[in-house]
Amino acid sequence: MHRAGVPILAGTDANNAPGAPASVPHGPSLHHELALLVAAGLTPLDALRAATVLPARHFGLTDRGAVAPGLRADLVLVDGDPLADITATARVRAVWCGGVERADL
Repeated sequence: MHRAGVPILAGTDANNAPGAPASVPHGPSLHHELALLVAAGLTPLDALRAATVLPARHFGLTDRGAVAPGLRADLVLVDGDPLADITATARVRAVWCGGVERADL
């Protein structure tokens, strides 16, 4: 599908609500999905785009999806280069949501 030009969007079934049929934690499941996308043939850059700019574009979220002036500042600092090794996305060092660093991670 990707080679045919179909946009591939990353997403998870993360849900740890009480009573859910399965507890899928937020975060780790997306990192695993990115690795699976690369294993399936996407480049690391394409996998990262599948989790950032493409969902923003296809869901009409015009205030996010890229690092640019005036956009919502949701950022993740990782240890390593995810373009060389997509598993680096799982080594989170800091997170900013709406421009505010999250100290609880």
